[in-house]
Amino acid sequence: MDVRAWDLRSGKLVWTFHTIPHPGEPGYDTWPKDNWITAGSPANWGAATVDAQRGLVFLPIGQPAAQYFGGARHGSNLYSSSIVALNANTGTVRWYFQLTHHDMWDYDAEAAPSLMDIVQGGKKIPVVVAVSKPGLMFFLNRETGKSVYPVEERPVPQSDVPGEESSPTQPFPVKPPPLARQGMKPDEIFTGEPDHEKFCRELVAQIGGIHNEGAYTPYSSKEFRVIFPGQQGGPNYGGVSVDPKLGYVFVNSRNVAGLGRLDKTPDGDPVAYRRFSPLGKGSFNARFWDPDTELPCQQPPWAELMAVNANTGDLAWRVPLGTSDELEAKGVHHTGAFGQGGSIATAGGLVFIAGTIDKRIRAFESSTGKLLWEAKLDTEGHTNPMTYMGRNGKQYVVIVTSGVNAFVLP
Repeated sequence: MDVRAWDLRSGKLVWTFHTIPHPGEPGYDTWPKDNWITAGSPANWGAATVDAQRGLVFLPIGQPAAQYFGGARHGSNLYSSSIVALNANTGTVRWYFQLTHHDMWDYDAEAAPSLMDIVQGGKKIPVVVAVSKPGLMFFLNRETGKSVYPVEERPVPQSDVPGEESSPTQPFPVKPPPLARQGMKPDEIFTGEPDHEKFCRELVAQIGGIHNEGAYTPYSSKEFRVIFPGQQGGPNYGGVSVDPKLGYVFVNSRNVAGLGRLDKTPDGDPVAYRRFSPLGKGSFNARFWDPDTELPCQQPPWAELMAVNANTGDLAWRVPLGTSDELEAKGVHHTGAFGQGGSIATAGGLVFIAGTIDKRIRAFESSTGKLLWEAKLDTEGHTNPMTYMGRNGKQYVVIVTSGVNAFVLP
């Protein structure tokens, strides 16, 4: 759970940063006493980003353990689910921004922070773009960690699980708007194809209805709840790509809910309550979908590619990303498709992305979101595309397609 820096020339350890503060360090009081000794997380989940000019390292820090029950870790739990800026020479904290307080949803900060400049009032503001599973995007001043757009600490639903102490508020940016579904009403269940609709209605009957209280709905010990976004996000490891000329930020965001109830565990279990799903064991089955088809049970779109105008905080465009060949054949179009993986933006005004279970890579027009072409891959591509210039003077796009989608593993 430590982040370390070594001198490349001598091999000597230069500094160590504790993702859970030790006694005497700022943030130690946001955990129970000596929690750092036994805690299994948070860790630095994603890749760090370096601002060499300013001598800063930006870390995306993961969720605390246990993921869905925090009764043994009362407090905001710094630096979990946070972006932390360190002095690259000393490892000291310049600033931090916690994206989710006392995380009970597995809403870790997993995407590598991206750097860009925002232009407002004729002045450039160097920012780090922070996006994570809750589907919220923050533009943070690289020097100070302050959000360019106002952030409101809004009241959120509270847990009914014995021993849990939810954070009374969570941070919401006034801009941009949420990039993923934040909740669901009963009349938003999937319709349009008989077989899948039948599965979804039977699932809803099995769990006693759709119980959701909006953004940051906590899991309950009394009933099954549908949680948007689920533990896989919204956005995830793919992060964002940036077109500095347009000032646009591009992000792949999914709409697949978590589904579960927190049940009391037997005496001796170190976690007093664990998530239980009616669909079976494992994270793959703890989702509001048909695990055999990977089709969610709310109305589409189930995944979108979006462009955010960083200079205004507004959505420039959003389009469904991916499709279901099975539903397309039955007349249900533009659903979007589950998956992971981010995009790459090029100076030629294009955005390339795969990141769906429909085994396709696509090219979009950066300024409008217009689909320009798509190509079928042999296997699923859940990595970010790359680009290079060939010896023949042509620019190529390449993507690794292992065929393995980590999100569908039990």
